[in-house]
Amino acid sequence: MEQENETHWVDQHGGRWEKRPAHETGPFGRCPRCAQGHIFTGFLTVRDHCEVCGLNYDFADPADGPAVFVQLFACVPGVIFIVMLEILARPGLWVHLAVGVPVLILTTILPLRPIKGWLIAAQFVTRAQEAGTADLWAKLHGADRR
Repeated sequence: MEQENETHWVDQHGGRWEKRPAHETGPFGRCPRCAQGHIFTGFLTVRDHCEVCGLNYDFADPADGPAVFVQLFACVPGVIFIVMLEILARPGLWVHLAVGVPVLILTTILPLRPIKGWLIAAQFVTRAQEAGTADLWAKLHGADRR
């Protein structure tokens, strides 16, 4: 049963974990409850549970959120950079391949993990859930519906 007070999370075994905002744990791939365990097993694969505090990650469903954020805030500037390079310098195709492809890869792949971690941590901290799934949340966390 996950209980809480103003400053700490309390797990079903009585363990107390200091509450931290999602931006302090998620982008670094750390467990949103204990900030010591890990969220991911691979680059984007979410673990079943935290290896330190045992938090079950069944609640974690960022869906397409990381991809949307990357498209909006990383891909668009990357594409604008490449288009402006073409307009202002008119370089050869080899320059676009040598500069543009790495820019697009770096601006799309690198931010995915921190953004996905942040979204998972934010789901935990805010107890986010789909409409009508309060009973599922209570079942997953062994708590009464609030």
